[in-house]
Amino acid sequence: MPSLKSIKLRIKSVKSTQKITKAMQMVAASKLRRAREKAENSSVYASKMVMLVQTLSHGIDKMSFDKINLLHGSGKDKVHLLVVITSDRGLCGSFNHALCKQVRAKIQELESAGKEVKLICIGKRGVDLLKSQHKDKMIKTYQHLAGKSGVKFEQIKEIVEDIIKEFNNNAFDVCSLFFSKFQSSISQVPSETIVIPFQQDEECFFEHGCEFEPNQEEIIENLLPKNLAMQFYVGMLESISSEQAARMTAMDNATRNSGDMIKRLQLVYNRTRQAHITRELIEIISGAEAV
Repeated sequence: MPSLKSIKLRIKSVKSTQKITKAMQMVAASKLRRAREKAENSSVYASKMVMLVQTLSHGIDKMSFDKINLLHGSGKDKVHLLVVITSDRGLCGSFNHALCKQVRAKIQELESAGKEVKLICIGKRGVDLLKSQHKDKMIKTYQHLAGKSGVKFEQIKEIVEDIIKEFNNNAFDVCSLFFSKFQSSISQVPSETIVIPFQQDEECFFEHGCEFEPNQEEIIENLLPKNLAMQFYVGMLESISSEQAARMTAMDNATRNSGDMIKRLQLVYNRTRQAHITRELIEIISGAEAV
């Protein structure tokens, strides 16, 4: 039977943990509100940019279309670059594991089809989870981009510029972005988006009566890298929002589990204390009878 002192120390330890998880839950909730506001504002701009690129791409002739690499692609489907956005910190439940599970499934699917796979990991947890099986595929890793003030667009722009440079050097044919899309505070969905080449979508196309200066080809060549950087930036913001939501939920569960454990330990403490009192009374009575 455990001693009363050890049970009391255990209760004290669990209460301290409960205070920490409660504080982390509140911090995550605060960060989530700021992250969602930033992501929602950026996604509106990004969606409008996509619609503009869609309109411009439908308006140019086939010869001009084929000249623009980011629009037309390499014309091959041999080498796939997967860009995976995860968190740098843990304590957020299955947030990173769910996304990496989807990435592993995609790698297996591509390799089964005879494709070559390359990886770029943004976030320490993604590197840790994928390096055991796919370290040889990692060409670059980026960690701790999101500081106290959040991720900067300039940081994402530099990453995208490196990716475009690799694409122009024929290092890969298709680039896919993997990130966790925020649905609600209790639901984050691992998502995959093909970002290179630009994906045509008839639903995003709209008729326009505008005249473009200098011309549509030059405008779209300038817009495509900016659009790509914006898609990465929104994906990063969605991932940050999902991370904070997952951490808030995980810490809420941990806080409630701590409360349940405290109740169980308190019950054990009371029963153990009662048993000690009963034993002492029996010893006193037995000693008195013996005299």
